[in-house]
Amino acid sequence: MYGTCRRQHSSSELDTFCPTQCQITTQPTSSTPPPSSCIPGLEMAHVWISILFCTMYIIAILGNVTILFIVKMEPNLHGPMYYFLCMLAISDLVLSTAILPKMLAIFWFISREINFSACLTQMYFIHCFSVMESGILVAMAFDRYVAICNPLRHSTILTNPLVAKIGLAVVLRGGTLILPYPFLARRWPYCRTNIIPHSYCEHIALVKLACADIRVSSYYSLSVAFLVTGLDVFFITVSYIQILRAIFSLPTRDARVKTFVTCGSHIFVILASYTPALFSFLMHRFGHNVALHFHIIIANVYLVVPPMVHPIIYGMRTKEIWDRLCHKYKGKGKHL
Repeated sequence: MYGTCRRQHSSSELDTFCPTQCQITTQPTSSTPPPSSCIPGLEMAHVWISILFCTMYIIAILGNVTILFIVKMEPNLHGPMYYFLCMLAISDLVLSTAILPKMLAIFWFISREINFSACLTQMYFIHCFSVMESGILVAMAFDRYVAICNPLRHSTILTNPLVAKIGLAVVLRGGTLILPYPFLARRWPYCRTNIIPHSYCEHIALVKLACADIRVSSYYSLSVAFLVTGLDVFFITVSYIQILRAIFSLPTRDARVKTFVTCGSHIFVILASYTPALFSFLMHRFGHNVALHFHIIIANVYLVVPPMVHPIIYGMRTKEIWDRLCHKYKGKGKHL
């Protein structure tokens, strides 16, 4: 859990120490609560948890960098589907890097302090790229819809300029919707406990420490969650309803299976992304009697697992990427 110091009321008290359940930390200014973290109740398993998270981070980095490298090096993969896949890989790299290095530093080096500005920066990147990732999944669903329902017009509809505009819209949406988060968090006075019940700077967990009415932050956060998730899930659902209608209208079973397989990897990615997120949201809102360490683990799984799983799913289930990857390794084997 992150620790934040109590707000001090005079300049002579600004550097006093503030005790927490996990560490001693200091407060550099009267309005900047710096957080740090551990998982209460699972202290004996911290080493194994850190090894697991480190392994997941390495897989996420290697997998997503490999996808970016393969798509860049193979001209045959320079198409809308793979451009969106590269956007997803970049989003996964940023998201996992925003969380895991600091988390591992906490586990391994007992580095349980973070400057408040750094906390707000981490919070912004985590929420911003989560929103971007959801938008990219919508764009990928739209690509599959056009490819299956209008295959002859796919290249004329999803042109490179349109793909670039979609990517820009996804970035602007994420950046704009999350921009109020750090400004709202910074304006509140903090004087309560110095512990945030998360292993990263989560928006609502941070502002709940404020000694003020935080309904503005709470309502805005909830509105963004429902707006982004609700609309994105709606558009993805509509796309796949149309896709399934097109698939079941095909004349032969083999054609239906082959067409369904082409979008199977995207379905797995959607499930891997939204299922932990939904479970974490329900736990956070309604699981008040659930153990705190379970809340923290679920919140970590929701953000850490998808960046690791995405490249594995696309690498294993996308024939073009798998073939290129095998070709690269076979080529290296022959040279050796």
